[in-house]
Amino acid sequence: MIKLLVFDIDGTLTNGQITYDANGVETKSFDVKDGMAIEAWTKKFGFKAAFITGRNSVIVDKRGKELGVEYIYQGVKDKTKVLDEILKKEKLTLSSVAAMGDDLNDIKMLQSVKLSFCPNDASAEVKEIVSIVSKKNGGNGAAREMIEYILSMHELELKSLWP
Repeated sequence: MIKLLVFDIDGTLTNGQITYDANGVETKSFDVKDGMAIEAWTKKFGFKAAFITGRNSVIVDKRGKELGVEYIYQGVKDKTKVLDEILKKEKLTLSSVAAMGDDLNDIKMLQSVKLSFCPNDASAEVKEIVSIVSKKNGGNGAAREMIEYILSMHELELKSLWP
């Protein structure tokens, strides 16, 4: 059973574009449907989620907290090492983890977990090694598609949470 979802951010939960305003403030756009699914995963179903990203952004902390993401790691070079730390804290194994990433720095982590996903617009190298390539692009419903797939494996549905 999958109990922990791990997400890269840029190119997975966002479209991969990094925008700076005239003051150098970074902005990102997150898909509300992805967010609803992550929030249901953590708050309604009670499972765990983690954001592990190579960049640093205040926005990532804010979005993660809104969605009930317990583990938020930024500026990470070795995502597998961080994942191992989470697994020790949660007393889980890699067989209970699904992850989504989109580029070269995600490959090692994606290869280590039971079930790996990438958005449709991920790099070719990532598409070659994941379990499932989403029909959706990063920041455009790929995470929701992943969560709905995993919930169906658990015989659960998002729509069961709302009247």
